[in-house]
Amino acid sequence: MADTSDIKKGLTIAFKDGYYQIIDFLHVKPGKGAAFVRTKLRNLETGRVIENTFPSGAKIDIVRIERRPYQYLYQEEAGYVFMNKETYEQITLEKKLIEAADLMKEGQDVEIVFHADSETPLFAELPSHVILEVTYTEPGVKGDTASSTAMKDATLETGATIKVPLFINIGDKIKVDTREYAYSERV
Repeated sequence: MADTSDIKKGLTIAFKDGYYQIIDFLHVKPGKGAAFVRTKLRNLETGRVIENTFPSGAKIDIVRIERRPYQYLYQEEAGYVFMNKETYEQITLEKKLIEAADLMKEGQDVEIVFHADSETPLFAELPSHVILEVTYTEPGVKGDTASSTAMKDATLETGATIKVPLFINIGDKIKVDTREYAYSERV
């Protein structure tokens, strides 16, 4: 059992009724009273971010997690099928465990985070950027807008729809930020 002095960014703890990852923390020592640690925690199951304050020296339960490289193979009724790149073992994950699932294409490398003790998958994480082809978008007409930041909808090869600049056409390959779910650049 650890205490609040062991808190650091990226640490996963068992808190309330789930597993939470520490996004940010701040040790506070006020002029009067006891010290405390103010934290921002992200629920690994739902992605929801909460704030919590721990009294200094409070006990926390650290959870050991492992990140393993997997490759996305295909989607079936039960969920998404992934293959371990080292052992070639296949597992199926539900959509709710995958961040930005509609930006995955077959053959995509992902990291699946497992609870080290129980060997249960917690969530799957795509790389920060993926390169996808635009399969449909309306043509951009010069002079359509009054500002230089005009955007239009584009459908990607995975079926996802995102906003892109007017100069993007069908067949262009673009880099998409999976964390922001947004266009980054043309490739």
